[in-house]
Amino acid sequence: MNGPDDDTPPEHWRYARHLEELAVAPDRGAEAEVEVVAAVLRDPDRVMAESAVVTHLDRRAAQLLDDDRFPAWAGDMAAALAGRPFPERRLREWSLLTAVTRDEPWSAEELTAASDWCQRTAVRLLASYEALSLLATAARTRRVRNAAADRLRRRSAV
Repeated sequence: MNGPDDDTPPEHWRYARHLEELAVAPDRGAEAEVEVVAAVLRDPDRVMAESAVVTHLDRRAAQLLDDDRFPAWAGDMAAALAGRPFPERRLREWSLLTAVTRDEPWSAEELTAASDWCQRTAVRLLASYEALSLLATAARTRRVRNAAADRLRRRSAV
């Protein structure tokens, strides 16, 4: 989408443009990515801007989940997100998922207190027996508990 048309609300084409800009920003380096995130967050539609940034965080963090570059990237993003509770929480939850993935310190309390999104994502992405077992018994929703138990069953059947 290059610009508005008569039928598309302006926030829709701005959202699409923001996603396009965010998608190519990492190719230009960490500083450029931070600048684009900050620019998107200056959009007057706060909810739309934060949604675009969170979509970007989800895409980038999934790429960097088991990558040594994640801590530096997360630090850069944390500075750009300061004062934005929803994106800040999403970044913290990606940091938790990364810690579990990389077998770094994490706590059961963090994972059981995490959002439903984080717990669903953990079940989908993590291979940690400890994390999946915890979620199978103590996740916030039945959906996550069942999905984690299913992952454990499939894992033990292999």
